[in-house]
Amino acid sequence: MAKKPSSTPNRSFKVADQIQRDLTELIARELKDPRVGMVTLQAVEVTPDYAHAKVYFSLLIGDPKETEEALNQAAGFLRNGLFKRLHIHTVPTLHFHFDRTTERAADMNALIAKAVSSRAKDD
Repeated sequence: MAKKPSSTPNRSFKVADQIQRDLTELIARELKDPRVGMVTLQAVEVTPDYAHAKVYFSLLIGDPKETEEALNQAAGFLRNGLFKRLHIHTVPTLHFHFDRTTERAADMNALIAKAVSSRAKDD
């Protein structure tokens, strides 16, 4: 008898995606902390048991450390908001982390441009 494939990984991605959408709305509409400026949620990673979620964010303006601290202090409030929106048994504890991917990409682009210009001078 063939074993039915597990849908758990797919469900985990769906839950993470829903958490990201709901958190985006909660931060924009209900979080009144002045330290949290223009935040963009980049990704959410949920543990297999849904106990914890790492939320990666980027900023348009503001101090990343201060914003990360403010979001982690508001994690309980945001988790309570998720309880009201999500229909799952366990709503994860939220852990916010500043995403430096865009900074690293800009640095890499600058290095590539520098290498290309120095190579053009050599030719």
